[in-house]
Amino acid sequence: MQLVGIAKAAHNAPLLEAKRQVSYSHLATGKWINRVEGSRHSFEWSINPYRGCEMACQYCYARYTHEFMELREPEDFETRIFAKVWNASEFRRELAKVPMSQAIAIGTATDPYQHAERRYELTRRILEVFATVSGRKLWITTKSDLPMRDLELLQQVAKRHVLYVNFTVTTLDAQLARGLEPRAPRPDLRLAAVASLAAAGIRCGVIASPILPGINDDEIDLHALAQQAKASGAQWFGGGVLFLKSPTKEVFLSYLEREHPQLHRKYQATYETGARPSREYHQKIEALFERVRLGVGLSRKATPYLPPDWERGNQLSLAL
Repeated sequence: MQLVGIAKAAHNAPLLEAKRQVSYSHLATGKWINRVEGSRHSFEWSINPYRGCEMACQYCYARYTHEFMELREPEDFETRIFAKVWNASEFRRELAKVPMSQAIAIGTATDPYQHAERRYELTRRILEVFATVSGRKLWITTKSDLPMRDLELLQQVAKRHVLYVNFTVTTLDAQLARGLEPRAPRPDLRLAAVASLAAAGIRCGVIASPILPGINDDEIDLHALAQQAKASGAQWFGGGVLFLKSPTKEVFLSYLEREHPQLHRKYQATYETGARPSREYHQKIEALFERVRLGVGLSRKATPYLPPDWERGNQLSLAL
């Protein structure tokens, strides 16, 4: 089969480093900032500095993206990591074409602070560019504690742009988290990162996603998580229900068979004909989050603010 496009680029990507379980390669890229389709997001553009994610979350919806590179084994997503070849001038050219009124999210298909970031610092280089301009609305989503490395840089960005940082914390149970997210930092480390950033004036929230029926959807547990988020300085708290389709479906069902065999058949039936559970379950979870937020005193979404170094000529709508 003749490879073209991103598949050809991945095949020809020079190896940077190989460990026992993971390899890192340099991937040429024709685009850094991508348009996000659909209206359900609070942002119109996304930036993913890496392809693949070493954190190996059992539920990660983005595993399918490696198939674009003709890497079709589910584990390829967590063992074949591609760091994009950095080009600051090209990134700046792309950024200049994004309307000032439209929000940009860093980390949607892969975690921008995954382990590869310690080696290649692509997310940091992106933030360094944002620290030289102003007037944007930015989201960062991660389940790492590594943002603490960039604390001063994030402060600079937050002074020039509307900056929100989402930390994904699916559970306070470290053992459960280790099974669900084998190579992600512990939940307490993520909450410590929330506390550090919040204390430095950076607006943070905690996202308990995905909600897994029968695993992390207990109201008492979610209330405890929300309390910890509030104590750490989070301003908002939310979450969404598990989205499950191939190849992630096979990976997650295998995990259930090993770790939660009593739920395996139920999940098979629930996700047999679609990627989401019933509308009734969605409504139940939405109501549950509302009760938890009300009980703890957290918002559903981030509160708009005006950065101190915001350029008046670049003002945009702050409505989320």
